[in-house]
Parts: sequence; C-alpha cells; structure tokens
Amino acid sequence: MVTAPHHLAAEAGSRVLAEGGNAIDAMIAAASTIAVVYPHMNSLGGDNFWIIHEPGADPVAIDACGGVGSQVDLQYYKSRGLAAIPGRGPDAAVTVAGAVSGWQSALNHSAKWQGNMPLARLFEDAIQYAQNGVPVAATLANNAATKLPELRDQPGFADAYLNNGVPPTVGQLHKQQALADTLRALADNGLDSFYTGELSRLIIEELNAAGSPIIARDLANHRALDLKPLALEISGHRLYNLPPPTQGLASLMLLGVFSRLGVDVLENFDYVHALIESTKQAFRIRDAHVSDPAYMQTPAEEFLKADFLDELASGVNKNIAQPWPDAEVGGDTVWLGAIDKKGRSVSFIQSIYWEFGSGLVLPSTGVTWQNRGTSFSLDENHHNCLQPGRRPFHTIQPALALLSDGRVMPYGTMGGEGQPQTQAMVFSRYVMGGQDLQHSITAPRWLLGKTWGSDVTSLRMENRFAPEVYQQLKAAGHDVEIIGDFDEVMGHAGALVRHPNGLIEGASDPRSDGAACGA
Repeated sequence: MVTAPHHLAAEAGSRVLAEGGNAIDAMIAAASTIAVVYPHMNSLGGDNFWIIHEPGADPVAIDACGGVGSQVDLQYYKSRGLAAIPGRGPDAAVTVAGAVSGWQSALNHSAKWQGNMPLARLFEDAIQYAQNGVPVAATLANNAATKLPELRDQPGFADAYLNNGVPPTVGQLHKQQALADTLRALADNGLDSFYTGELSRLIIEELNAAGSPIIARDLANHRALDLKPLALEISGHRLYNLPPPTQGLASLMLLGVFSRLGVDVLENFDYVHALIESTKQAFRIRDAHVSDPAYMQTPAEEFLKADFLDELASGVNKNIAQPWPDAEVGGDTVWLGAIDKKGRSVSFIQSIYWEFGSGLVLPSTGVTWQNRGTSFSLDENHHNCLQPGRRPFHTIQPALALLSDGRVMPYGTMGGEGQPQTQAMVFSRYVMGGQDLQHSITAPRWLLGKTWGSDVTSLRMENRFAPEVYQQLKAAGHDVEIIGDFDEVMGHAGALVRHPNGLIEGASDPRSDGAACGA
C-alpha cells in the first residue's frame, strides 16, 4: 500500500507494487510522480529524507540534504548589501539539491532486496504526466496566485508556471516538457548524471546564467548519507525520526515530554494544552541547538535522555500557557509512505522549502530549485551561521514507529512548524488513544507557529473542537485563532500501519488531494 498527498502519486506507487516492486521501488515511482503533479511543494531541485524498515532489522535512514555551495559565504551576501539571505531568486538558490541522490541511495538499499525494476519503469507515470499534462490542483493554483508578486520575475518561473503572465486555474492541463526530458535522461544515464556528466553540466550552466553561485564541483562532491535514525521509547513503543540537521529531534522530544504529563483523555483542554506546551519545550531546544550536526556542540541523543525529558516535563504548567513569540520557520513539503507484501516499509519526505522554493526554474531541465539556504543566519555568532559546505536546518523529517504489539507505522506530514505537532497528534490519537487511523488524520488539528510563509504566530485551531476547548485555552493564556474546518495550513498528513497478521491499513489527509492505494 502507498499513501501520498496526491492520488496520482499514490497510484503510481501502488502500480509498481502490483507488478512485484518493493516498497522502495514504489516510493521512487511515487516521489518522481509527485514532483510533477505537486511542483509547488517539491522538485528534483529539493532535498529528501528516508526511514526504511525491514522486518527483523533496525530501521535505517537516508539524509539526502544538499550543503551550501563552496563559493557562498558571509562576504558573498555582505558584498551585495544584504543583511539576510533572500527568500526568492538566484541568491536564495545556494544549496545543492539532494533529492535525486536520495533516490539513488534508496535504490542501493532496494538492490539488497533483489529490487531490479528499471528507472524507465519507475519514472513511467512521472514522465507521462509531465509530457501530456496533469490537471492543476487547487493548492497549486492558489499558491501560484497568492505568491505571484514575489515569483513572477524570478528566472524561468513565468515560462514554467504562468500562461501569458496569468497563474494556472484549477483543472487546467499543466504540461512540463523539459521536466519530462530530464526524467528520461536520468532513466537513460542513471541518477548520478544529475551530479556529474552532461545533465549536471546543463544544470550548472543554467544556474549560473540565472545568477546562482552553485558550481560544478558542488554537485560532483555531493553525497547522500546513510545513517542511524534517532530513537525514543515511549510505553514500550519504539519511535524513529531523522537526526539533525532536521527537526526530527523536536518531534521525538515533543512526544517524550507529553508522555510524562499523565494525559489520558483525548480532545479536551488537558490534551490540547499538554501537547502545545510540550511543543514549546521541544522547540526551544531545537531553536537553540539544531543545525548541521558537524557544528553542534551537544549531540542530539543527549536531549532524548530520560532525565532531560523529565526536567522539560516538570517545566510544563498544566493550567497556564507559557508565552510563545519564538517561532520563525516555515516550509512546503510532501510526505509519502509505502509498505510492500513482505512488510518492508518506507517513510519518506521531500521538499523545496517554501512554495516553489527559490522561484528559480531551469528552462532546459524544468527543475525548480529549492531555497533551503534561507534558513541560515548571516550573524557569525549564530549557532546556524552560513558557511560553505554546511548543511541547512530542515523542518522536514519522516517518522516511523515500531509498536509494542508488533505493528509497524510509517507516518508524517508537510507543514513547517506544524510537522512535529501533527506527528504528535496522529501518534497520540492512534497509538495512545486507540482512535481509528483515518480518524487520527481527519480529526481537527491546531498549529502553533509559522508556516507557508506566514508571519502569524498565534495558536490557529480548526473550528471542529468543542466550544469549551477554545474557551478554556483562551482562559489559560493561549492566543487562539479559530480557522476553517479542514484548512490546508494544517498540512497534509498520512500514515500506514502493518499489523502482525499482514493486514495493511492506510490513511490520507482530506486537506490534500491524496489517497491511500493498495496493490
């Protein structure tokens, strides 16, 4: 089974499973397809992260995050009179795109499972939709229209996404011929050709022509990393997430603090308040410490120790909200999951950071380049200061849990600051509270902090909670803003669960265009 925030991606993956492919094969088919059908959320010009689990083995992780270009330092921006890294344009396109290297690293794992599907087959759906077109989803149309003032003049953007200067409308057929050609070239020449060879030469030429400082050596030197995921045990369940530079640490800490607060009833004030206050505790550690792990003074594992989580939990007031003006990050992303007939599972996330990333689209390849470098500080004393080669802080992180009764649960979401919060809601509702998996995704959510390029830091809550919950939260000092019933700002979550008897169930978010498809 495959779940994805666009049904065509889920269907692409499930077709591969039906033809005998494994969970990794299915995920690459889904990941390439969603880069075509949800181009405002992710691209070959972005990054991705994986957790891969095989029954009887410990989960493994892939970090396919690109570092800062070798020619990019503090002086690069100071010479341009900039006090901060721009959010859009060539000066925002300063980190290497790691996504394709993540696909290759995952294929190396697939080979250990005797996976042998050719790339031409795995990219079949993606190429077909790029070549012949795909109906524009509401989220693509809305984001193109809303962000048009800051994107219309970015190199390549108008040709790729506008029609005579006008944003696409819902249902309109959107074709991406250049991207189809790039996917074919990768299928013919191998995924490494994105970083070396003729395709990489073309990518660098067009990046440099637009004004990006990334050079050929930056692409050639990039490698995805195979590593051990972070882990935390809660009530006999084993939770896994990505280590820094992602905020996976915050996701685990949040649930670690919450599990110590003694909340045993869901959906009431105690539940919502406890998760929100646990979020603040985790985010303050994240914001002070998480960056490229090569530059961190305290290893991430130290923050997951029981005595440290006990201390954080003791700082939560169960009745009063702590002030929260801190949140500053956001982003746009897709999460996908897959489980094959042998129980092998994948939790996967892919992103270009903001909607449409830097806004820079390479004309001959159709690749939209990310703006992940925007997360760096130009303050040389900041813990996340810009340096050549340094990997940027990432909001994105896939989650996977091995439950005490033998169930395996890959799950995740997009949504910047909301990712750890939504992961905690899904896990606490399904695992701790015993709710139905789909209900755990569909149930009303909240978001503390910024996302989707918004400056809002209030506690945004969907309007489906009981009225007394809003009243009690306001009385406790939360700055509550009630929004729509299924608001996209809450992210696009998904989850799969494999039961010990082999049954697989899946859930997709009604806030997205997604589906959970079996094979």
